[in-house]
Amino acid sequence: MPADAELSLPVDAWASSALTSAPVVAHVVRGGFVESVHHGLAVVTAPDGSLELEVGDSAGPVFPRSSSKPIQALAMLRHGLDSDGALLALACSSHSGEEFHVDAAREILARAGLSEADLQNTPDYPYDEVARTAWIAAGLPKQSIVQNCSGKHASMLATCVANGWDIATYREPSHPLQVVISETVAELAGAMPSAVAVDGCGAPIHAIPLAGLARSFGRLAAAQEGPEARVAQAMRDFPEYVGGTRRDVTTLMRRVPGLVAKDGAEAVYAVGLADGRGIAVKIADGGSRARAVVVAAVLRRLGIEDDEVLAALEHQPVLGHGHPVGAVVAVEI
Repeated sequence: MPADAELSLPVDAWASSALTSAPVVAHVVRGGFVESVHHGLAVVTAPDGSLELEVGDSAGPVFPRSSSKPIQALAMLRHGLDSDGALLALACSSHSGEEFHVDAAREILARAGLSEADLQNTPDYPYDEVARTAWIAAGLPKQSIVQNCSGKHASMLATCVANGWDIATYREPSHPLQVVISETVAELAGAMPSAVAVDGCGAPIHAIPLAGLARSFGRLAAAQEGPEARVAQAMRDFPEYVGGTRRDVTTLMRRVPGLVAKDGAEAVYAVGLADGRGIAVKIADGGSRARAVVVAAVLRRLGIEDDEVLAALEHQPVLGHGHPVGAVVAVEI
């Protein structure tokens, strides 16, 4: 469907009722007064995939955005991607664009006999503020290699080379790579995608139930062998490659044994625990300030007791004249 045709559809053609009816999950408190509220969804799945905790309708479809990347990386491993360790973690990443991220993306390309010119992800500046400032100060333009999805796209290209698939059309939904990714997303979620769209980086993204996203991460985190275990171990061993040196998703994986996690645009967050439980959160308005706060509340509910890391997730101050005068706080979790 052409982009202009998609935009001409009535709003209710794609609006998720789960999001439009989502309950309040966070308050924005200023000086003791609730100034704003965030609606959202949260779900915890048990190791057998059943629901352990549900806030809102977790059966409603959402776009997981970059939280899908570990699942996409799993599909690539199953179909010939030759990566492990830091390079596999980068395939799962929305990296910060720090020097070691860029070097790893270039290594993935070089191993496949490719170059930065083959990348088709949207050019951008580094995500990390320090790296972005240095990049701009050096007079460098937006480039695909430093954009946060370059590890995924480099790995997609490497998978295509391993299979002899066309690299010029690797982003097309009908391309063999995207077909196997779609199949893997459906398998782990336990549900067929209800919609396919173009993600921010240019690759396809699939709408699945929020509970399906949680189940996917529970399965990855509990895996003891096979490509699922390889994905989870790479994320645990190299969490700085999944996020960055100043990212909460990296801190969370580094501090909580056995946990894997991936953040996504439009306020999505997915977590897998070593015992097979999965967690997924989606803030309905897409605003990121409540996302980590709600994730921390769910983790506390489940008995995760690392106060330092949870306090860091919950640290979302509301400022007045440059000083904290309130905070974003989770409710009804």
